[in-house]
Amino acid sequence: MFGIHDLGLFVISGLLLNMAPGPDSLLIVSRSAAQGWRSGSAAALGIGSGTLVHIFAAALGLSTILATSAMAFMIVKYIGAAYLLYMGCKLVFSRAAAPTINTPVQELAYKIIFLQGFFCNLLNPKVAVFFLAFVPQFISNDSPSKALAFILLGCIFNANGMLWCHFLAISSAKISHRIQVSNMFASWIDRTIGAIFISFGIKLALYSRN
Repeated sequence: MFGIHDLGLFVISGLLLNMAPGPDSLLIVSRSAAQGWRSGSAAALGIGSGTLVHIFAAALGLSTILATSAMAFMIVKYIGAAYLLYMGCKLVFSRAAAPTINTPVQELAYKIIFLQGFFCNLLNPKVAVFFLAFVPQFISNDSPSKALAFILLGCIFNANGMLWCHFLAISSAKISHRIQVSNMFASWIDRTIGAIFISFGIKLALYSRN
């Protein structure tokens, strides 16, 4: 249909790629561990929404601008890197004033967590370049509608990603609940995750398409 081939291989490859660790999965784990699986699910839905924007942008040819324009790619790259650095610094310093075990943890609204996931994915130009490089390999050159084929494959990829992301959210929340860590220890977990976010931001800032 629509000139799509090797669909099974696409599904398996997409699932494995979605399982690869990155800023998106790290955000889900951190939110689930801090506030439960619903917060992780909110982050996952935000990430999925960001992915949908990349899918339709790529199908309409807008993502080609990021792949061909050095200036556009650099702008989005630095905005994305700055956002990751902001999130990382916020985690590193958010609990600096919580030295006691019984200090209550401030929870984020689901809407804010959703937007964190959305912008974390949307502002990563590597996602746009990835879709342009990966998805067309499974579309025939003589496809009657390459744009529709691209959107269909992209939605399948995103659906696989949502399954994995929600599994990650639920499992992270359950592990956190069983461990029942103190707020002081959770503070160090947040700082560690924040430091990893900062490293992702620096890595993205230094990333080159070539």
